Amino acid sequence: MTGGRRPGRLGRSGRDSGQVTAFVVVMAAALILMTGLVLDGGLTLAARERALGDAQEAARAGAQAINLAVYRQNGDLVLNPAQAAADADAYLAGIGADGTATATANLVTVTVTIVQPMQILSAAGLHAITVHATASADPVRGINGPLP
Repeated sequence: MTGGRRPGRLGRSGRDSGQVTAFVVVMAAALILMTGLVLDGGLTLAARERALGDAQEAARAGAQAINLAVYRQNGDLVLNPAQAAADADAYLAGIGADGTATATANLVTVTVTIVQPMQILSAAGLHAITVHATASADPVRGINGPLP
């Protein structure tokens, strides 16, 4: 009896085969999905911040297109809308950003669009996310703030 096998040991191991494998597959897929959410979510947030920064910079570039004739005549800061929109568009083209700019006599508004490709979630069918950011700027006189 010292060298024999225990009875019943073979039957139980045959019924449990494959259960650990299914658990590992499900947990590995869940871990990959969570990693994709963290990585691709972070990339999407970074793209949103990049789009907002580009829009703000382009709006400030456009807000420098002051109508000098009006300013010299009565000191009012009024934009040249066509030039302001063109300057903002030129800034966007210069940095390679995709966006649109509109301008009025007092405000330049820029919207930037970035298509962020997914690194991990593309395996689950989500290939890219489009983010938009809008910023506005108005002409201001002064270095530390508007002068009266």
